[in-house]
Amino acid sequence: MEDIWLYTSLTVVFLLFAFKVLLHRRRNHGNLPPSPPAFPVLGHLHLMKLPFHRALQTLSEKYGPIFALRLGSRPVVVVSSPSAVEECFTKNDIVLANRPYFLTGKHLCYNHTTVEALPYGEDWRNLRRLCSIEILSSNRLNMFLGIRSDEVKLLLRRLSQDSRDKFAKVELKPLFSNLTFNTMTRTIAGKRYHGEEVGTEEVKQFREIIGEIFELAGNSNPMDYLPILEWVDYGVTRRS
Repeated sequence: MEDIWLYTSLTVVFLLFAFKVLLHRRRNHGNLPPSPPAFPVLGHLHLMKLPFHRALQTLSEKYGPIFALRLGSRPVVVVSSPSAVEECFTKNDIVLANRPYFLTGKHLCYNHTTVEALPYGEDWRNLRRLCSIEILSSNRLNMFLGIRSDEVKLLLRRLSQDSRDKFAKVELKPLFSNLTFNTMTRTIAGKRYHGEEVGTEEVKQFREIIGEIFELAGNSNPMDYLPILEWVDYGVTRRS
């Protein structure tokens, strides 16, 4: 008997909460652009099929260059018109400069406190000013000119050795990736972490960490769009 009352109470609370959320969305998002039919809770997640740009192009052809989507609990406006995009990022760039909260920003960006994850505001402007003065200024860049020149010379030497005897097919993508990462790590930590000639245990561990960070940052987490999943023991990504 007690279980029946418990389940009934939970059902009533859930229905009241769902009604409140739907009413709130209807009041606050009444001026959104055209939108395709959506499922309850999921919204338009079922329309996000790979490749995403083809799916968005199909929706744009049907609903116009500006249309609205609801990815779970997150409202999204898709703009594909060049003139509208220009207006968004010139006249209204401050309005659209904010950043949403994602699980990757919480766990990989120190709870949204880094410059790429921090929402727009006074703290973000201070961080941007600090980066411009202390990291990206002409004086700072000139201080690390030797590191960049050294890494470029190492890359050219590697290309010369590979094609010394005969023409060789070279995959440039990993070489440029090593060039970029080694320049960054030498600037930050004074060490090279990428390349065949680098093979210590510390370097191996660093590469694994960087690869895992890129994998986690590039993947969408269902809890970002369906917060109800946080109530259950879900998400290998979050535990990772």
